[in-house]
Amino acid sequence: MSTASISKTQLINTLKAWGNKEISTAELQDWMLDNYDPDEIKVGPGEPELVREAMNVVMNEYELAKPACILTEKYQLAIDFILCNEADFLNARTQFLRKAFTD
Repeated sequence: MSTASISKTQLINTLKAWGNKEISTAELQDWMLDNYDPDEIKVGPGEPELVREAMNVVMNEYELAKPACILTEKYQLAIDFILCNEADFLNARTQFLRKAFTD
């Protein structure tokens, strides 16, 4: 029996679809609910630890945030965080957490 997983590419493509208004915020959150369970679904297998950590933060925040507090126009901050390097990790994380939501 194989373990389900979510790749960096799948997550980024989903964020892009949402940012381009191909899916709604409700659909984004449904996707996160269906694909994010750290105990059962591997997040970013084969990716460096920082990428997996960023993916977990992004998925967790979008899964739990109130839809009215999520800023669709700031979707690129999530992608930038996932794609950042070690030197930019803390800044990218801060930018995402502070600017991608209204609360």
